[in-house]
Amino acid sequence: MNTNGHFASGNWIVTSGSQEQFIARWTEFLEWTRASAPGLLSGQLIQDSEDPSHFISFASWESQEAMQTWRSMPDFATRLSACRALCDDFRGSSYTVAAVV
Repeated sequence: MNTNGHFASGNWIVTSGSQEQFIARWTEFLEWTRASAPGLLSGQLIQDSEDPSHFISFASWESQEAMQTWRSMPDFATRLSACRALCDDFRGSSYTVAAVV
């Protein structure tokens, strides 16, 4: 676990019927991130078992600077927008560890 790291997270509400396409676009986005943005440690996309339109994404980063560099890359907005285009709602945030058990 990245206990001293930094995290990007998204709360996605995907338009009904677009879940498979969203998973493919998000995966492509993170594969591009892995290849293009130094400092990515891992990325996960989880799907709500009771509401299949609800997803949460997590990306673990080595540093705040690495995460900011990723977000400032020319293709970042385009790739994020491709995922958001399949959503009814999206909220993204940055986090640091507050507690570990």
